[in-house]
Amino acid sequence: MKVKKIKKLQLYGFNNLTKTLSFNMYDICYAKTPQHRQAYIDYIDEEYNAERLTGILTEVAKIIGANILNIAQQDYEPQGSSVTMLIAEDKEASEALAADVSDELEHPIEEEPKKSDKDKKTKDKKKKQTDAVVAHLDKSHITVHTYPESHPDKGISTFRADIDVSTCGRISPLTALNYLINSFSSDMVIIDYRVRGFTRDINGKKLFIDHKINSIQNYISKETRDLYQMVDVNVYQDNIFHTKMLLKEFDLDNYLFGTAKKELIPSEKKKIKQRLKKEMNEIFSGRNIPKV
Repeated sequence: MKVKKIKKLQLYGFNNLTKTLSFNMYDICYAKTPQHRQAYIDYIDEEYNAERLTGILTEVAKIIGANILNIAQQDYEPQGSSVTMLIAEDKEASEALAADVSDELEHPIEEEPKKSDKDKKTKDKKKKQTDAVVAHLDKSHITVHTYPESHPDKGISTFRADIDVSTCGRISPLTALNYLINSFSSDMVIIDYRVRGFTRDINGKKLFIDHKINSIQNYISKETRDLYQMVDVNVYQDNIFHTKMLLKEFDLDNYLFGTAKKELIPSEKKKIKQRLKKEMNEIFSGRNIPKV
Protein backbone atom coordinates (compact mmCIF):
# COMPACT_ATOMS: atom_id res chain seq x y z
CA MET A 1 0.00 0.00 0.00
CA LYS A 2 1.81 3.12 -1.23
CA VAL A 3 1.25 6.60 0.18
CA LYS A 4 1.70 9.65 -2.02
CA LYS A 5 3.95 12.39 -0.70
CA ILE A 6 2.43 15.82 -0.19
CA LYS A 7 4.22 19.03 -1.13
CA LYS A 8 6.37 20.70 1.50
CA LEU A 9 4.25 22.87 3.77
CA GLN A 10 5.12 26.44 4.68
CA LEU A 11 4.28 26.86 8.34
CA TYR A 12 3.70 29.93 10.47
CA GLY A 13 6.03 29.65 13.46
CA PHE A 14 6.68 26.29 15.11
CA ASN A 15 5.15 23.00 13.92
CA ASN A 16 3.48 21.92 17.17
CA LEU A 17 1.58 18.89 15.89
CA THR A 18 2.11 16.04 18.36
CA LYS A 19 2.68 12.61 16.79
CA THR A 20 2.43 9.66 19.19
CA LEU A 21 3.31 6.06 18.37
CA SER A 22 2.35 3.51 21.04
CA PHE A 23 3.20 -0.20 21.14
CA ASN A 24 2.13 -3.22 23.16
CA MET A 25 4.55 -6.04 22.36
CA TYR A 26 3.86 -9.54 23.65
CA ASP A 27 6.01 -12.64 24.05
CA ILE A 28 4.06 -15.79 25.03
CA CYS A 29 5.43 -19.10 26.31
CA TYR A 30 4.44 -22.27 28.13
CA ALA A 31 6.41 -23.18 31.27
CA LYS A 32 5.28 -26.51 32.71
CA THR A 33 6.27 -26.21 36.39
CA PRO A 34 6.29 -23.30 38.87
CA GLN A 35 10.10 -23.47 38.76
CA HIS A 36 10.07 -23.16 34.96
CA ARG A 37 7.65 -20.22 35.15
CA GLN A 38 9.89 -18.40 37.62
CA ALA A 39 12.94 -19.18 35.49
CA TYR A 40 11.19 -17.69 32.43
CA ILE A 41 10.28 -14.51 34.29
CA ASP A 42 13.87 -14.20 35.59
CA TYR A 43 15.23 -14.76 32.07
CA ILE A 44 12.97 -12.30 30.27
CA ASP A 45 13.36 -9.73 33.04
CA GLU A 46 17.14 -9.84 32.62
CA GLU A 47 16.93 -9.96 28.82
CA TYR A 48 15.02 -6.66 28.79
CA ASN A 49 16.48 -4.91 31.82
CA ALA A 50 16.68 -1.12 32.10
CA GLU A 51 20.18 -0.96 30.63
CA ARG A 52 19.19 -2.93 27.50
CA LEU A 53 16.01 -0.88 27.10
CA THR A 54 17.99 2.36 27.40
CA GLY A 55 20.18 1.18 24.52
CA ILE A 56 17.10 0.48 22.38
CA LEU A 57 15.56 3.90 23.11
CA THR A 58 18.88 5.66 22.46
CA GLU A 59 18.94 4.11 19.00
CA VAL A 60 15.31 5.20 18.46
CA ALA A 61 16.28 8.80 19.27
CA LYS A 62 19.13 8.55 16.78
CA ILE A 63 16.88 7.12 14.03
CA ILE A 64 14.22 9.84 14.36
CA GLY A 65 16.87 12.59 14.50
CA ALA A 66 16.34 13.68 18.09
CA ASN A 67 18.77 14.80 20.79
CA ILE A 68 18.53 13.27 24.26
CA LEU A 69 18.02 15.77 27.08
CA ASN A 70 17.54 13.45 30.03
CA ILE A 71 17.23 9.72 30.86
CA ALA A 72 15.59 8.06 33.88
CA GLN A 73 15.78 4.28 34.20
CA GLN A 74 14.70 1.77 36.85
CA ASP A 75 14.63 -1.99 37.41
CA TYR A 76 11.89 -3.16 39.80
CA GLU A 77 11.51 -5.97 42.32
CA PRO A 78 10.31 -8.64 41.85
CA GLN A 79 10.30 -7.89 38.08
CA GLY A 80 9.80 -5.23 35.42
CA SER A 81 11.76 -2.22 34.17
CA SER A 82 11.08 1.36 33.07
CA VAL A 83 12.99 3.91 31.01
CA THR A 84 11.88 7.48 30.30
CA MET A 85 13.80 9.66 27.88
CA LEU A 86 13.22 13.37 27.27
CA ILE A 87 14.26 14.39 23.76
CA ALA A 88 14.41 17.55 21.63
CA GLU A 89 14.19 17.99 17.89
CA ASP A 90 17.48 19.76 17.26
CA LYS A 91 20.82 20.57 18.83
CA GLU A 92 20.09 24.27 19.42
CA ALA A 93 17.01 23.48 21.50
CA SER A 94 18.97 20.96 23.57
CA GLU A 95 21.80 23.43 24.18
CA ALA A 96 19.38 26.24 25.10
CA LEU A 97 17.69 24.08 27.71
CA ALA A 98 20.98 22.69 29.06
CA ALA A 99 22.47 26.20 29.36
CA ASP A 100 19.35 27.47 31.12
CA VAL A 101 19.37 24.63 33.65
CA SER A 102 23.15 24.93 34.17
CA ASP A 103 22.89 28.66 34.88
CA GLU A 104 20.13 28.11 37.42
CA LEU A 105 22.25 25.52 39.25
CA GLU A 106 25.35 27.75 39.30
CA HIS A 107 23.47 30.89 40.42
CA PRO A 108 20.49 29.79 42.53
CA ILE A 109 20.45 33.02 44.61
CA GLU A 110 21.68 36.39 43.45
CA GLU A 111 22.04 39.73 45.16
CA GLU A 112 19.79 42.60 44.11
CA PRO A 113 21.51 44.15 41.06
CA LYS A 114 22.54 47.77 41.02
CA LYS A 115 20.09 50.14 39.39
CA SER A 116 22.45 50.77 36.49
CA ASP A 117 22.61 47.02 35.76
CA LYS A 118 18.93 46.31 36.25
CA ASP A 119 17.78 47.08 32.71
CA LYS A 120 20.54 44.92 31.22
CA LYS A 121 19.64 42.11 33.65
CA THR A 122 15.96 42.31 32.68
CA LYS A 123 16.84 42.20 28.99
CA ASP A 124 19.11 39.16 29.47
CA LYS A 125 16.43 37.43 31.52
CA LYS A 126 13.82 37.98 28.80
CA LYS A 127 16.21 36.57 26.19
CA LYS A 128 16.87 33.53 28.39
CA GLN A 129 13.13 32.98 28.87
CA THR A 130 12.67 33.12 25.10
CA ASP A 131 15.36 30.45 24.60
CA ALA A 132 13.73 28.28 27.25
CA VAL A 133 10.36 28.52 25.49
CA VAL A 134 11.94 27.42 22.21
CA ALA A 135 13.43 24.39 23.97
CA HIS A 136 10.14 23.62 25.69
CA LEU A 137 8.10 23.76 22.49
CA ASP A 138 9.97 20.98 20.74
CA LYS A 139 10.59 18.67 23.70
CA SER A 140 9.29 15.16 23.16
CA HIS A 141 9.65 11.86 24.99
CA ILE A 142 10.21 8.13 24.61
CA THR A 143 9.16 5.68 27.32
CA VAL A 144 9.13 1.92 27.84
CA HIS A 145 7.70 -0.20 30.67
CA THR A 146 7.88 -4.00 30.91
CA TYR A 147 5.45 -6.43 32.56
CA PRO A 148 6.50 -10.11 32.91
CA GLU A 149 3.76 -12.32 34.42
CA SER A 150 2.40 -15.88 34.46
CA HIS A 151 -0.91 -17.73 34.85
CA PRO A 152 -1.09 -19.23 38.37
CA ASP A 153 -1.97 -22.79 37.29
CA LYS A 154 -2.12 -23.21 33.49
CA GLY A 155 1.56 -22.77 32.67
CA ILE A 156 1.12 -19.74 30.41
CA SER A 157 3.65 -16.93 30.89
CA THR A 158 3.61 -13.59 29.08
CA PHE A 159 5.97 -10.68 28.70
CA ARG A 160 4.56 -7.31 27.68
CA ALA A 161 6.53 -4.22 26.74
CA ASP A 162 4.67 -0.90 26.46
CA ILE A 163 6.47 1.72 24.38
CA ASP A 164 5.50 5.32 23.63
CA VAL A 165 7.34 7.58 21.20
CA SER A 166 5.84 11.07 21.25
CA THR A 167 7.29 13.85 19.09
CA CYS A 168 6.45 17.34 17.98
CA GLY A 169 8.07 19.50 15.34
CA ARG A 170 9.48 17.99 12.17
CA ILE A 171 10.67 14.65 13.53
CA SER A 172 8.36 11.63 13.25
CA PRO A 173 8.21 8.46 15.39
CA LEU A 174 7.15 6.44 12.32
CA THR A 175 10.76 6.37 11.08
CA ALA A 176 11.68 4.10 14.02
CA LEU A 177 8.72 1.74 13.55
CA ASN A 178 10.57 -1.18 11.94
CA TYR A 179 13.54 -0.93 14.31
CA LEU A 180 11.26 -1.17 17.34
CA ILE A 181 9.33 -4.16 15.98
CA ASN A 182 12.61 -5.97 15.25
CA SER A 183 14.11 -5.14 18.67
CA PHE A 184 11.67 -7.43 20.49
CA SER A 185 10.94 -11.08 19.72
CA SER A 186 7.20 -10.48 19.61
CA ASP A 187 4.44 -12.99 18.98
CA MET A 188 1.98 -10.10 18.92
CA VAL A 189 2.28 -6.36 18.38
CA ILE A 190 -0.53 -3.87 18.93
CA ILE A 191 0.24 -0.40 17.58
CA ASP A 192 -1.55 2.93 17.91
CA TYR A 193 -0.59 6.10 16.06
CA ARG A 194 -2.27 9.44 16.62
CA VAL A 195 -1.68 13.03 15.50
CA ARG A 196 -2.91 15.63 18.01
CA GLY A 197 -3.32 19.38 17.99
CA PHE A 198 -2.80 21.63 14.99
CA THR A 199 -0.26 23.94 13.40
CA ARG A 200 -0.77 26.78 10.91
CA ASP A 201 0.43 27.54 7.42
CA ILE A 202 1.77 31.00 6.52
CA ASN A 203 -1.79 32.19 5.80
CA GLY A 204 -3.04 31.17 9.25
CA LYS A 205 -4.96 28.10 8.07
CA LYS A 206 -5.02 25.26 10.61
CA LEU A 207 -3.33 21.99 9.63
CA PHE A 208 -4.35 18.95 11.66
CA ILE A 209 -1.88 16.58 9.96
CA ASP A 210 1.25 17.29 7.92
CA HIS A 211 1.81 13.95 6.16
CA LYS A 212 -0.13 11.36 4.19
CA ILE A 213 -1.10 8.11 5.92
CA ASN A 214 -4.00 5.68 5.55
CA SER A 215 -2.56 2.84 7.68
CA ILE A 216 0.34 2.16 10.03
CA GLN A 217 1.11 -0.69 7.62
CA ASN A 218 2.32 1.94 5.12
CA TYR A 219 5.43 2.27 7.27
CA ILE A 220 6.04 -1.42 8.09
CA SER A 221 8.53 -3.26 5.88
CA LYS A 222 7.26 -5.96 3.51
CA GLU A 223 9.46 -8.57 5.22
CA THR A 224 7.72 -7.89 8.54
CA ARG A 225 4.24 -7.72 6.99
CA ASP A 226 4.80 -11.18 5.47
CA LEU A 227 5.46 -12.65 8.93
CA TYR A 228 2.29 -11.39 10.60
CA GLN A 229 -1.47 -11.55 10.25
CA MET A 230 -2.55 -7.89 10.43
CA VAL A 231 -5.81 -6.09 11.18
CA ASP A 232 -6.50 -2.34 11.00
CA VAL A 233 -9.04 -0.24 12.88
CA ASN A 234 -8.67 3.40 11.79
CA VAL A 235 -10.61 6.61 12.49
CA TYR A 236 -9.42 8.76 9.60
CA GLN A 237 -11.35 11.92 10.46
CA ASP A 238 -9.66 12.03 13.87
CA ASN A 239 -6.19 10.97 12.63
CA ILE A 240 -6.25 7.82 14.77
CA PHE A 241 -4.68 4.63 13.40
CA HIS A 242 -4.65 1.19 15.03
CA THR A 243 -2.95 -1.98 13.77
CA LYS A 244 -2.83 -5.43 15.39
CA MET A 245 -0.22 -8.01 14.39
CA LEU A 246 -0.20 -11.74 15.14
CA LEU A 247 2.67 -14.03 14.11
CA LYS A 248 1.52 -16.44 11.38
CA GLU A 249 3.94 -19.30 12.00
CA PHE A 250 3.29 -21.47 15.05
CA ASP A 251 5.97 -24.00 16.04
CA LEU A 252 5.34 -25.44 19.51
CA ASP A 253 9.08 -25.72 20.20
CA ASN A 254 9.35 -21.91 19.98
CA TYR A 255 6.80 -21.51 22.78
CA LEU A 256 8.14 -24.03 25.31
CA PHE A 257 10.40 -22.93 28.15
CA GLY A 258 12.27 -25.58 30.14
CA THR A 259 10.65 -28.39 28.15
CA ALA A 260 11.25 -29.77 24.65
CA LYS A 261 8.43 -30.88 22.35
CA LYS A 262 9.94 -34.38 22.09
CA GLU A 263 9.52 -34.82 25.87
CA LEU A 264 5.73 -34.43 25.63
CA ILE A 265 3.15 -37.07 24.77
CA PRO A 266 0.67 -36.23 21.95
CA SER A 267 -2.20 -35.37 24.33
CA GLU A 268 0.04 -32.93 26.22
CA LYS A 269 1.15 -31.28 22.99
CA LYS A 270 -2.46 -30.82 21.92
CA LYS A 271 -3.52 -29.35 25.29
CA ILE A 272 -0.54 -26.95 25.46
CA LYS A 273 -1.10 -25.80 21.88
CA GLN A 274 -4.77 -25.09 22.65
CA ARG A 275 -3.84 -23.07 25.74
CA LEU A 276 -1.26 -21.03 23.88
CA LYS A 277 -3.59 -20.35 20.94
CA LYS A 278 -6.39 -19.33 23.29
CA GLU A 279 -4.10 -16.94 25.18
CA MET A 280 -2.86 -15.33 21.97
CA ASN A 281 -6.33 -15.02 20.43
CA GLU A 282 -7.71 -13.43 23.61
CA ILE A 283 -4.95 -10.83 23.68
CA PHE A 284 -5.26 -10.20 19.94
CA SER A 285 -9.04 -9.75 20.11
CA GLY A 286 -9.03 -7.95 23.47
CA ARG A 287 -11.65 -10.24 25.04
CA ASN A 288 -11.90 -13.49 26.98
CA ILE A 289 -12.95 -16.49 24.91
CA PRO A 290 -15.31 -18.88 26.74
CA LYS A 291 -14.82 -22.64 26.61
CA VAL A 292 -16.91 -24.37 23.94
